[in-house]
Amino acid sequence: MGQAFFYHLTRHPLEVTLPMLLEKSMQRGWRVVVRGNDERRLQWLDQRLWLGPEEGFLPHGLSGGPHDADQPVLLTGSEEVPNGAACLMSIDGAAVSVEEIAGMDRVCILFDGHDQAAVQHARGQWKALTGDGASAQYWSEESGKWEMKAES
Repeated sequence: MGQAFFYHLTRHPLEVTLPMLLEKSMQRGWRVVVRGNDERRLQWLDQRLWLGPEEGFLPHGLSGGPHDADQPVLLTGSEEVPNGAACLMSIDGAAVSVEEIAGMDRVCILFDGHDQAAVQHARGQWKALTGDGASAQYWSEESGKWEMKAES
């Protein structure tokens, strides 16, 4: 059974933190699906990932193409996982189920600590998922480095 890792973003925005987590996931040999709620935001994120430094290139694709199943990292608004991902990264409050956590090696829930609605939504997700038996960790970068602050 996998774990859910909640990442409370306070010092670095999503476009900085997500590539770091994607790189670490790929180093573990995991395929990743990044799930969001807004197609335009996913398109923006797709462009940001393409514009990264050449030495830090992250092979990825936006769902809906002919090669979704082949993508090491797939950005999607769907609950489907056509690339056989071992890791799910939820952004912008995208839904995550306890069954997905059980079926993945890791689920990462990234939320903007400067957006009170996002913080409240993440708290609700924590309560619902851990209440249903999911194992979870809460990580904060408030001190300047990532530290685990809670575990359930």
